[in-house]
Amino acid sequence: MAENKTSTVEPTFRDSISTVDEQGKRIYLFPKKPKGRYYNRRKVVGWILLAILFGVPFIEMNGSPLFMFHVIKREFILFGVHFWPQDSYLFAIAMISLLVGIVLFTAVYGRFWCGWTCPQTVFLEVLFRPIEYLIDGDRNAQIKLKAAPWGINKIGKRILKNGIFVFLSILIANALLAWVIGIDDLMQIISEPIANHKGGFIAIAVLSGFLFFIYSWFREQVCSIMCPYGRLQGVLLDISSIVVSYDYKRGEPRGKGQDGEKGDCIDCGSCVDVCPTGIDIRNGTQLECINCTACIDACDGVMDKVKKPRGLIRYASEKNIAEGLPFKFTNRIIGYTSLLLALLVFLSVLLFGRSDIETTILRTPGLLYQDQPNNEISNLYNAKLINKSTIQMPIELRSLSNGGRVQMVKGDINISKSSIYQDVFFLFINRDSLAFHKNDIKIGIYAKDKLIETVEISFIGDMP
Repeated sequence: MAENKTSTVEPTFRDSISTVDEQGKRIYLFPKKPKGRYYNRRKVVGWILLAILFGVPFIEMNGSPLFMFHVIKREFILFGVHFWPQDSYLFAIAMISLLVGIVLFTAVYGRFWCGWTCPQTVFLEVLFRPIEYLIDGDRNAQIKLKAAPWGINKIGKRILKNGIFVFLSILIANALLAWVIGIDDLMQIISEPIANHKGGFIAIAVLSGFLFFIYSWFREQVCSIMCPYGRLQGVLLDISSIVVSYDYKRGEPRGKGQDGEKGDCIDCGSCVDVCPTGIDIRNGTQLECINCTACIDACDGVMDKVKKPRGLIRYASEKNIAEGLPFKFTNRIIGYTSLLLALLVFLSVLLFGRSDIETTILRTPGLLYQDQPNNEISNLYNAKLINKSTIQMPIELRSLSNGGRVQMVKGDINISKSSIYQDVFFLFINRDSLAFHKNDIKIGIYAKDKLIETVEISFIGDMP
């Protein structure tokens, strides 16, 4: 984003992040409690996401969890559909689609994800900070409490606040683990002796401690220091990206006067006081900005008081600000958004269009063909079938070419749910129907007389 050309402030903010002083020490931030239309909308979005986090592990579909990502067992469930290591190609495509999606989304909408739906922002701004405001008070009260000597009041508030923070950290850790191992396994860890589930207990304890550290002390430094997405935004944004922006053409020169020589910005500092990462949005888009809209609400409130139009700080691109253009959906935005939707549709078709049965058929090595009665020739094959569904599946193999017939060695196939079945079968074909020494034959995989998959194999015979 272009820097403010009319401001007399030296751009030292470009040399360091806002949470570290000149000696390299942490600057602990005390953001003012935000209020306004965007904050109210963010709270609604945050509570919906929290309801999803805590509620989804209890929902089942087709007898399985709605979602589960069990890395250790290499079992993944999406909308009740099981995915196994054999579906790794889908995972690779999903990762590529996600990377492309991040680039496209950020190029158009900036860090909208960070300010509205990122777990770090949701947990901090919807759960932990409101509790801190309730116990310690707003910005000025928190600053006074930190500077105050240790006494009964300060010790009591610290114990109460951190006790609630520990409880929330444990609660969130359990919810996150439920998404990984499933609610049933989690309930066993919780209800049974620790000795029976040492690994699970250690995982909960470590994750709870990490979450407590993040939300009680580290906080906004996750976005500034740890998160790779924040680092990437510098190369993903351009002058047409929609971000939280300060209209420097309208606001400058700053001042509290009401004469025509002053801009609309009265230099009250409200936008800085509410910023959870401690930046001044009037200096342009910076590394720490997560587009949380707290500065928009603060500035709109001030503009209402001084009888000025809202929107001095608003969602806009650098191009909108520089050229004085209102926000509108350009061909670029529509094109990138359409491409994003197309990626989602493509990925959804791959994920949910996948067959429940995956079949691999190979000719038994070291054998050619066998002469059989009635002018038939047979080949021997090894078959491996994977049942990816959550129900027992009766399967039948049929030849779809040359009038052949299949004879399984073990008899009828009945594969248990989420399991692998292996067998050997003979394929019989009349010698007169073969045109070549090596013939391409199609084998149909049927489940309850419904063709669900077709596999092409080679059949070796002699010439008639």
